[in-house]
Amino acid sequence: MMKFLKKIALSIGMLAGVAALSAGTANTASAGAMEDILKRGELRVAVQTQGAPVSFINKDGKQTGLAVELARMMGEDLGVKVVFQDYDWKGLIPALLAGKVDMIAADMTPTPQRAAQLLFSRPMFYEETVAVVKNDSPLAKWEDLNQEGLNIGSTQASSYSEAIKKFMPKATLKEFTGGTAAVAQALSAGRIDATVSDLGNVTNFVNEFGNLKILDGIIVKNPLAFAVRPDEVHLKLWLDNYVELITSDKRLDQMVNYWWNTTDWEKDHK
Repeated sequence: MMKFLKKIALSIGMLAGVAALSAGTANTASAGAMEDILKRGELRVAVQTQGAPVSFINKDGKQTGLAVELARMMGEDLGVKVVFQDYDWKGLIPALLAGKVDMIAADMTPTPQRAAQLLFSRPMFYEETVAVVKNDSPLAKWEDLNQEGLNIGSTQASSYSEAIKKFMPKATLKEFTGGTAAVAQALSAGRIDATVSDLGNVTNFVNEFGNLKILDGIIVKNPLAFAVRPDEVHLKLWLDNYVELITSDKRLDQMVNYWWNTTDWEKDHK
């Protein structure tokens, strides 16, 4: 009888331990980024303000651009303050994974490698990747860039670099820190033969520098999304829901048209 009671006591103890562990896990899971954001009344966002029109510093010294204003609108609708933290492109993901910010608001493609590290929202918008060269270049279409002897510049660790490696393997890739503007300056100065970037950025470069032209053809069309840490499912689902809401009430279309599909933003911010 005593042996039987000991077995029952041991079983009860084990069940109690499992229950306590489950409760602890549940409490830990519920205390995520969204709860922290609401408690502190602050949404911390990593941006890279070196690439108009997505994220840049305008003529008044203010952080703005499509990604910045989307994040700012999120904060207003959520009823919290948005605090932007500026990083180089390569520093965005480490900052997020280190817990310095709640999310990344940038023109980031959810590649398989990035999606293995992060959770991405539904696409905020899409980019058409194109190639640009100097006006005096004999090249006519982007396929002409796939040849030896050509130096093609791109932002370090970007999807543009991956496109160059994939579609122009014969050319030499030159990666730059400092965002797409640094690459465009290098091209305009003749330090590289071409660059690959999204159509919005490239159109801006052509207008700004005056000695560049876009080659014929779209290299690839990529979805662009915001990112959160891999365990922040609630925040990711909130972002998905938010994209659905601002798509249905046309606010997303209005912002994309203003910042991405036209150059209307230039007269207000440059």
